Amino acid sequence: MVVKNNQGGSSWAFIVGIIIALILGLVGSFMGDVASGWLLSLLIVLGLIVGFTNVAGKESKDFLLAAVALVIIAFAGSQLVSVNIIGPYLEGIFAGLLALVVPAGIVVALKDIWAISYK
Repeated sequence: MVVKNNQGGSSWAFIVGIIIALILGLVGSFMGDVASGWLLSLLIVLGLIVGFTNVAGKESKDFLLAAVALVIIAFAGSQLVSVNIIGPYLEGIFAGLLALVVPAGIVVALKDIWAISYK
């Protein structure tokens, strides 16, 4: 799991990102494009923080597996926009989750490739 007590404030980046993704999905349609853009940018930065600081060593394989599963599910879930009442909200939540998890997954994967190349 990403959240550990011994890693300080950066371990909360993932939890804060999930909360922002939920908020963005629920009220993103009421905010303007500028505010939604800023929140998505914040999610990308939080994803980079998670990838650089919170995931290393043995847990990186588990994180990458969970990240791939979440990306596939979120991408498939983002196709639910045509569902009458909750579709746009679900699409916003899944878009926020993708904005958080994809940068973290890329960083962790690159760190793993870097570590493998130096063995």
